[in-house]
Amino acid sequence: MKTVPWGSQGLRASNEGLGAMGMSAFYGPRDDDESAATLNLALDLGVSLIDTAELYGPFLNEQLIATAIGHRADEYALATKFGVEVGEDGSRGPVNGSPEYARKALERSLTNLQRDHVDLYYVHRIDPDRPIEETIGALAEFVTEGKVRYLGISEASPETIRRAHAAHPISAVQTEYSLFQREPETNGVLATTRELGIAFVAYSPLGRGMLTGAITSPERLADDDFRRNAPRFSGENLDANLAVVRRVTELAQARDVTPGQLALAWVLAQESVVAIPGTKRRTYLRENVAAADLDLTGDELAALDEVAPVGVASGERYDENGMRSVDH
Repeated sequence: MKTVPWGSQGLRASNEGLGAMGMSAFYGPRDDDESAATLNLALDLGVSLIDTAELYGPFLNEQLIATAIGHRADEYALATKFGVEVGEDGSRGPVNGSPEYARKALERSLTNLQRDHVDLYYVHRIDPDRPIEETIGALAEFVTEGKVRYLGISEASPETIRRAHAAHPISAVQTEYSLFQREPETNGVLATTRELGIAFVAYSPLGRGMLTGAITSPERLADDDFRRNAPRFSGENLDANLAVVRRVTELAQARDVTPGQLALAWVLAQESVVAIPGTKRRTYLRENVAAADLDLTGDELAALDEVAPVGVASGERYDENGMRSVDH
């Protein structure tokens, strides 16, 4: 596992972090014991950034991290997020980037995480009714106070990234990116982060698990798994996407690796890109970590470009409501 700069503001961590969301939300039943073991194994294997958010659970994921690896806080950088309003009872509200909510969310996260600071604090979604400068200005105060070390934003357009970075240096921009989701290559987001010296953090680098080859039908997913209603996992879209996965699998077999490892290695091979694949099981964690040491040849990268070009995925990555929350 390589330690690399996450942006140009001083944050350094492994080029592959761990997305902890699925341990507590959106991906079926919880198993806190296995999740705790997975978090500890991640640190043992050299993963040095753990990614969470107050929304995951809500609150349960931050609490899990505190319980499972809080005693190892000096071994990793911790990233969490705010921006989708969450009530004290866990109810979900609208996107809210107000300074007042930012303060409330940060203090609550610090309590749940049992920490006095967060290494990387993200704006989870951009508030369409508020200048980004107002939100980032509030977060800059947290940096001055020592409660946050570095700032990030998620699912932001190039214009929003530039305005945020002008208000206070941004270390990381988190956006979905995989062989199935290559839009950042064409919409200016990747180019903007590279120009400004900001780390591009790829979430869902395995196409929400589809690129592992393990998901062949929505019936294999838990009843409360949000992917059951995701456009890319339904009907003709799923059939078309699985055809792409089969071609990726053929390339992986030629290299004697799993399709998930090949897909993740492709993401990590991109300039200035780091990744936070998510898993709640030690078996998949070991597989993902091994991908960080997989160097792809030029011919292999070209072959993947051919089988999974920009726009290859069928169906939107979120449902209609989810897509409305993405800053364009």
